[in-house]
This record gives sequence, C-alpha cells and structure tokens, in this order.
Amino acid sequence: MTSNIAPEADWDLAPNVLEGARELRLSPEQCDLDYWIANVAQGTLKGLVNGHHPDAPTPEYMLKPGPLRDALLFEFSFRSIAEDKAARAITSLVANAPDVKSMEFYATQLLDEARHAQAFRAHMTEVGVPQAELDDVIEQYAGEHQRGVLDPLEAFGLDVMNGPHPYVSGVAVLTILVEGVLAPTGELSEHKWKIVDPAAASVERGAGIDEIRHLTVGSEIVRRSLEQDPGIKEHLVDVVRRGNELWGTLPVFAVLQRREELFQAGIEQIADVIGDHEIWPGRRLLDSTPEERITTALEWAGATQTARLAYMGMGE
Repeated sequence: MTSNIAPEADWDLAPNVLEGARELRLSPEQCDLDYWIANVAQGTLKGLVNGHHPDAPTPEYMLKPGPLRDALLFEFSFRSIAEDKAARAITSLVANAPDVKSMEFYATQLLDEARHAQAFRAHMTEVGVPQAELDDVIEQYAGEHQRGVLDPLEAFGLDVMNGPHPYVSGVAVLTILVEGVLAPTGELSEHKWKIVDPAAASVERGAGIDEIRHLTVGSEIVRRSLEQDPGIKEHLVDVVRRGNELWGTLPVFAVLQRREELFQAGIEQIADVIGDHEIWPGRRLLDSTPEERITTALEWAGATQTARLAYMGMGE
C-alpha cells in the first residue's frame, strides 16, 4: 500500500489485535469520517474481492463436503450473525453520540461491522453455498448458537443502552465485552486458516485491522468519560462485572469445542498440505489440539480485556 495510509490501516503494517490492544492509541477525532475514507475505503479495502485479497485462493478441497468445510461454515455462519448484531446495536451509539466526531466514528464502525458480516457470507458462497440457500445454511450451522450465545448478549447490551449513561455504557459493552472477546478469537482464526484456506484467513485479517481501531477508539472514549465524570465509574464497573458474569453462563465453550473438533478432523485429512506450518511461533498447527487452541483464544481475549481496562482506568 502507499505510504500515505495510516500504519494501523495498512494491510501489511497494521499490528495484530493483541499488539494493537496493548500499544495503539486512537481517538474519535483521529478516526473521523475523513480518516475512514482516506485510510479504510482507499487503503485497507482497496482491491479486495469478497472481503479478501484477490490473490488469496480458496483451495479445491474446501469445496468438498467434509469436516473442514463444515468447520468453515460453522465458524463463518456464527461470525456473520455476530457482526450483523453488532452493526444493528451500533445504531444506538450513532444516535446517542455526544459530538460530531464520535457520531462519525460510530457511523464508520457500523459500516465496518455490516461489511464484515457481508464478507463472511460472501466467502461461504465461494466454498459452494448457493446464494439462495445462504440464510438456511447459516441457520443450520449457527442458529442454535445464536440463540444460546448471541441473543442473550444482544439482550444484555440493549438493556444497558436503555439504562443510565446509555452512550458510554454501550461503548463499554461493545469494547470490553463484545469486541474485546471476539476480536482475539478472530485473530486465532486468521492464523489457523492461513495455510488451510488463504481466502478465509484474508477475510479475518481485514476484519482484525478494523477491530483494532474499534477497540482503541472505544477505550479512549470510556477513558475520557471517566476522567470527565469519575462518578460513573461504579456504574461502568458494574456493567462490566454483570457482562462477564453473563459470559460465564453462556455455552461459549461448546461453540468453540464443536468448531475446533471439526477443524481438527479436517486438517488431519490434509496433513500433507499443512506440513510444518505453525499456528503460533514454535507450535505446529498439526500438533495443536482443539482444547489448546480454545484455551489460547480465551487467554488472548483475557489479555486484551485486561489491557483495555487498564487503559480506561478500570484496571482494578
């Protein structure tokens, strides 16, 4: 990409989610509508086809029925629903934003989330799902988990945004309890699909670049809000506490377990393709286990949440 693209929006230079969560500092004033047009629309997204680079292929084996294709459809069905729900929830943040720059930022995030959902769906068609059957396939693979995991999270978020301090409370829920959990799992997906389905990994990379921006700007908004009105801290801490308690009651592990078991069965069938490819430094993908990948994703999510809470001023 050209050098006038902001590094955090450059496909080749942007940090991963964990690095961005720890180190990057962005504000709504920096990431306004002009920023999005110049750096995202004309930078991150330039040349993409169905949310991924055109030179990122979909291997022929991904078109064939089996556990690997099932793992992809399972994961991308769930992700498409999650991104769709995020886009709809963000309409409240756009409506309640206290200033123009914050409104512009959340208008761009709304578009980002809708685009992510579109990219996940588009790749499902690339592996052979007919467009006319897409909704039915998404329901088949992820409907149960939408109702078990995503619907309760959505209800919690909407309840928070209808309560006290709706704007900053909604930002906290989205930043800490939704993207702060889902973005690190998306990063793990990028690593695991990189050699198995490069197009899927490329979709995840594009989404991850956006999520870094969403996490850092949302954290800045909460931090400023607490500095301006320390009296809301108790309320926000309670929101985060109740949200984490809700996560603990949801069958998240079952969702991840089913996904990773399918993926495991699939990669064992293409071991010759994967070879010594590492899912993270020092660990071969073929040697990793479903439980290990799940534990790592949850550890990354915990580290991201800890870093963001500390920056916001809620580290304790």
